Amino acid sequence: MNKRTGTALTAVTAAAIALGPTGCSVPQQPAHGEDRAAVREGTVIGGTPRKGGTLTVLSDQDFTHLDPARNWVMNAMDFGTRLLYRTLVTYKAAPGKQGSELTPDLATGLGTPSADARTWTFHLRQGVKYEDGSPVTAQDVKYNVERSFSPDLPGGADYAARYLAGAEGYRGPAEGKHLDSVRTPDDRTIVFELRKPFAEFPYATVMPTFAPVPQARDKGPQYDNRPFSSGPYKIESYARGKKLVLVRNDHWDPATDDVRKAYPDRIVVVMGLKGGQIDDRLTESRGADASAVSWSALRPESGAKVLPDAEVRQRLIAESTNCTDMVQMHTGRAPFDDVRVRRAVQYALDRDAVLTASGGPAFNEPSTAYMPASLFGGKQPDTLGIPVAGDTEKARRLLKEAGKPGGFATSMTVSTGDKGRAEAIQQSLAKAGIKVTIETVDPSAFYATIGDTANRTDLVYTGWCPDYPSGSTFLPFVFDGRFIKERGNSGNHSLFRDDATMRRMDEIAAMTDTGEAVRAWRQLDGEILAAAPAVPVLVRRWPLVLGSNIAGAYGHPSFGGQLDYATAGLKDPAKSRG
Repeated sequence: MNKRTGTALTAVTAAAIALGPTGCSVPQQPAHGEDRAAVREGTVIGGTPRKGGTLTVLSDQDFTHLDPARNWVMNAMDFGTRLLYRTLVTYKAAPGKQGSELTPDLATGLGTPSADARTWTFHLRQGVKYEDGSPVTAQDVKYNVERSFSPDLPGGADYAARYLAGAEGYRGPAEGKHLDSVRTPDDRTIVFELRKPFAEFPYATVMPTFAPVPQARDKGPQYDNRPFSSGPYKIESYARGKKLVLVRNDHWDPATDDVRKAYPDRIVVVMGLKGGQIDDRLTESRGADASAVSWSALRPESGAKVLPDAEVRQRLIAESTNCTDMVQMHTGRAPFDDVRVRRAVQYALDRDAVLTASGGPAFNEPSTAYMPASLFGGKQPDTLGIPVAGDTEKARRLLKEAGKPGGFATSMTVSTGDKGRAEAIQQSLAKAGIKVTIETVDPSAFYATIGDTANRTDLVYTGWCPDYPSGSTFLPFVFDGRFIKERGNSGNHSLFRDDATMRRMDEIAAMTDTGEAVRAWRQLDGEILAAAPAVPVLVRRWPLVLGSNIAGAYGHPSFGGQLDYATAGLKDPAKSRG
């Protein structure tokens, strides 16, 4: 998702679900000899919260989307699925490896597959209700799956489009058309018919696409402003770009929910703040800020203040995002339709400089592959052997071979929070003669901007996170040209279309031997890297400084290291106000 895996197939499914994922959140080795003792991961901060009070979230941005049909960015997915709506299956509320394990949510179990894993059946729990007291039904889940196909609701996870039988050309339920491949025999049973075997389907049902939306409450694109709650909180007010206030959903029954603790009485998200202002306020942790957390990661320049301070460091969490930052190049547009130009960018880019701009080795690792280390058994391979500081002379030679001896000018779109990284990239490419103009976009509009394939820049700085520990949830989403969209395009921002690569993806997806598939995805990663549609840059941690009154806090490994809102709360609710 956007920043934001030879045994019989059914046995693979049973083993994966019973034992949980085996590759996620593998601790990465310190870079450049850095001692990571200062960075806390897999640890709960502040002890067990007490019920009540107001948890404040300080943010420099609005949400990309809260509509579950459109929510496919890590931190917004975490917020939405932990607080506002429930999905068929979710991840356990736990730090470290346990947080990568599946657990039933709306469903009573992790789904029952047919012998060939092409049909999956889920039964819903009894007693799950919306904020008005009406029951959540299987038909509501089916409706949200269908509305995720609507052209006017772009940006969401497209597992349904990729795997449901008969989904080709479907454009949502607006005209009364429905998917025959999603059946609801009764109010508490939903059955999915897939176009091909998919043993990992329970992981897909963690996506907000598989949350319920009652048809009577759907307002099309406006639903983004007021999702109807099936979770422990409901929206009291939402002023876009300014403030979101959540209060308790009195009809949420904790007896039906094994995941969410719902400690605070209220959750207030204050938006539009400056990143440095947020870091300073949380570092000082005075007054109401003692009961606050940050929405965005600690800014790189703030790390120098935080790491030397022992007291503040005890309030710092920094889980790996398990996501790979990349520079993606428009392979369908000159000069990036020439693989020699794309390879020149690979060699020109100084990953060490970007790492420094990103806060140094305490919070980052340079990437040598597309998939993160967790999908390689703990360590990325270095198939190209490009020096971490780049090779400017090699880049210049490649440009000369491509008929660009004097270099060329281009532009790159980045989220405002990535401007420092972009400037490091700009400076390193300039040494090879590639002049980059940086265009910054507010995070809430970033994915819509780069997802407009006709009007986007040649380069984009973005990233991808596996939705679960399998190459099938990384490489096809980033490099399969069959799912490129004109609007709302996700993942494949290089617009890479290569027939041999797509055929190989289909072959790997059809493999029934898990080990063979794992090896094949790893090999394909290197083959795509040689074609150079993108440059892997970093795998980041997600450092968050917490207010001193925060409890039950940890970075969730399956949500990109973001705070797990399912368990976060306050040590002393009486000290909060908001």
